[in-house]
Amino acid sequence: MFDPSVIITLFLASAVVAVVPGPNVSLIVANALRKGTAAGLANVAGTQIGVLTMIGVLALGLEAVVSFMGEAFVYLKLAGAAYLVYLGYKLLRSDGVIETSAGSNRSLTGYMVQGFLVLWSNPKALLFFGAFIPPFVNPAYDASLQVMVYGGVFLVTATVLDSGYAILAGRAGRLLSRQRVRIAEKIGGSVLIAGGLGLALTRR
Repeated sequence: MFDPSVIITLFLASAVVAVVPGPNVSLIVANALRKGTAAGLANVAGTQIGVLTMIGVLALGLEAVVSFMGEAFVYLKLAGAAYLVYLGYKLLRSDGVIETSAGSNRSLTGYMVQGFLVLWSNPKALLFFGAFIPPFVNPAYDASLQVMVYGGVFLVTATVLDSGYAILAGRAGRLLSRQRVRIAEKIGGSVLIAGGLGLALTRR
């Protein structure tokens, strides 16, 4: 059921998606820079709780989708592969800017809730997981189980990398220079495009 090559591709794609600054990473960095590492890590916890709930929603609904789609499932895989290439292209054209607007003083629980709400307030997040994870699923096996496992791979990867952002921003914010972010974007964009092309060529 779980092809090692698929797991590796998913891990690499997850790492790229998680490491490149987005709305939640911007929040984590901003709060860690201004309020310390603990605030950033609390944001990380809230964000990953949000990710876990989104994965749960996807797992509950995907089995029904697979049963109706049948052979058309391959087109979903191709669409997901195209989406990865699109994300890679956007990263290659990015300028390395990280927004640094943060909220007011709050407790660590407040920062956790903030991370959760920021993730769920972005309607593109659920659509992202709906496009990102299903292409890795083999319709011949239990779709819900695969979504939970693949979602877990993304969750662990994102938690480690987002925590790295929080620690770096809290202890040595100057390391997150625009130039370094730009390098990460170029590498990340190239890996995403390669992963998307590889996924499109994978036969199930």
